[in-house]
Amino acid sequence: MPVRVPLGDGGTLVQATFLARPNQLLVEAVLDGRVVRAHMADRGRLDGLLRPNARMLLTPRNELGRKTAFQVVGVYEGDELVSLDTHLPNRLVAAGLAASAFPQFSRYSRVQAEVSVGPHRFDFRLGDGPTACLLEVKSVGMVAGGLAMFPDAPTERGRKHVEALTTIARNGQRAAVVFIIQRSRARAMVPNELIDPAFSRALRQAVVAGMEVYAYLCPVTPEGLTLGQPVPVFGSANAALV
Repeated sequence: MPVRVPLGDGGTLVQATFLARPNQLLVEAVLDGRVVRAHMADRGRLDGLLRPNARMLLTPRNELGRKTAFQVVGVYEGDELVSLDTHLPNRLVAAGLAASAFPQFSRYSRVQAEVSVGPHRFDFRLGDGPTACLLEVKSVGMVAGGLAMFPDAPTERGRKHVEALTTIARNGQRAAVVFIIQRSRARAMVPNELIDPAFSRALRQAVVAGMEVYAYLCPVTPEGLTLGQPVPVFGSANAALV
């Protein structure tokens, strides 16, 4: 059975048309001829995805205290559905770990989520003691020229995570980052040098220090986000093209 997590927490999905993005966390869309407002978890720039009249998937939300009646689930680029839910990758990795779907982590029987180490909080700690592995998960939505790229907006938080994992790896403890590419078409993963050279540099230095880096191409359908095949990770776009 494939490892899959549902879109929109498994709720009803409705198709709308993108209209505007007033701020990072808010989208306006046309649904059945009326303008609705939807919260969006993805804070990236999403260049090339949030285009006028782009088809979107929303899920209704009616929790007490919400300012919007919908949550953005994904957007279509042509016929390819791209997830815009940055919480899904962590859920997918958690499900994959429970199903022993990651061979490189299969020896760990204990999985702890949201673990604090000093001033930093990491997504997972696998195992205990000196053989434990600290694992961070990153959501990837940008693909250009067949290459998945992270980030699509400068991320100081992401850089600090990588730098902290670099120190951990240099001290002899296992550390890893898993990039979940929330779409179905890419041949490799690279850091986005043009958008965030500091993060890109930190990632390359982390690999030299012994931090492990993995990337998975995870197809998105209305049924959910599915753990797909690993793809290679290169230190730069130029390295991926040679």
